[in-house]
Amino acid sequence: MPTSAPSPKLSTPLEQGGAPTHALGDVTASGSTLRRFLHGLPGVDAVGLEARAASLGTRSIKTTAKAYAIDLAISMVDLTTLEGADTPGKVRALGAKAALPDPTDRTTPTTAAVCVYPDMVAVAKEAVAGSGVKVASVATAFPAGRAALPVKLADVRDAVAAGADEIDMVIDRGAFLAGNYLKVYDEIVAVKEASGAARLKVIFETGELSTYDNIRRASWLGMLAGADFIKTSTGKVAVNATPANTLLMLEAVRDFRAQTGVQVGVKPAGGIRTTKDAVKFLVLVNETAGEDWLDNHWFRFGASSLLNDLLMQRQKLATGRYSGPDYVTVD
Repeated sequence: MPTSAPSPKLSTPLEQGGAPTHALGDVTASGSTLRRFLHGLPGVDAVGLEARAASLGTRSIKTTAKAYAIDLAISMVDLTTLEGADTPGKVRALGAKAALPDPTDRTTPTTAAVCVYPDMVAVAKEAVAGSGVKVASVATAFPAGRAALPVKLADVRDAVAAGADEIDMVIDRGAFLAGNYLKVYDEIVAVKEASGAARLKVIFETGELSTYDNIRRASWLGMLAGADFIKTSTGKVAVNATPANTLLMLEAVRDFRAQTGVQVGVKPAGGIRTTKDAVKFLVLVNETAGEDWLDNHWFRFGASSLLNDLLMQRQKLATGRYSGPDYVTVD
């Protein structure tokens, strides 16, 4: 059963203090070469993509495999609260739940991380101390990303200084949709450098990118710039993670590793609420990227309500009874 302890990285796309270095480094030499590369990626067959995602979503798993899948999914959750009304008390409670999801069963895995705003990082860090749970922080003027680069970098540095282990940044969707790929690339590189030792998750907000071709281009752009993870969405728009857009991103990380030797993680976020949903995504991972990604160092769920359903289903498998929502803590 994978734990929250990280697996060794296969290789790193970033030299100390420099720009990403990998087999495709020359395609980012200029805006024109980057555009030519991104627009030269194969076009996405939308019908085929959605059909494959739907087909994989029909796979069923047996009791023993289901128990393993539930524990694996719990270990992959980034337990998240990103509300203007967040308080230190709420974040402490969330951290306690991440570290001990089911107080009645200490065999339950911890979650991978708690994800909070930068001003709550120190509170979260204290709450999960000694548990192995990471603290992730959204930054770069989340969720819209509408700020000057120095402001975005200050946001990142504040989170890292407070103890963030991971940074979840948002790309400038306006620049991306305008075709200014080099600006987006340069911002990701700068944020990666500002993140220091913290792992960087790059959020595309796939619901605003309009087309599958754009999601494929954004995936490769993020990886070229040194992302440790590519992430579907902020959870703040109408369309967030879907099986189809996650499948497309899994294909991208698989192909990127084949070309560069660099492994990059994937994080679907927003709208994944049930155990059945989580299992569908795990099947996507296994069948598309492969077993190497079936670990919380390489795959995460950005979620708030998912954990409760996973815990209820876990209790049902263990006891034969469905406890219901009154038997899990309210986030």
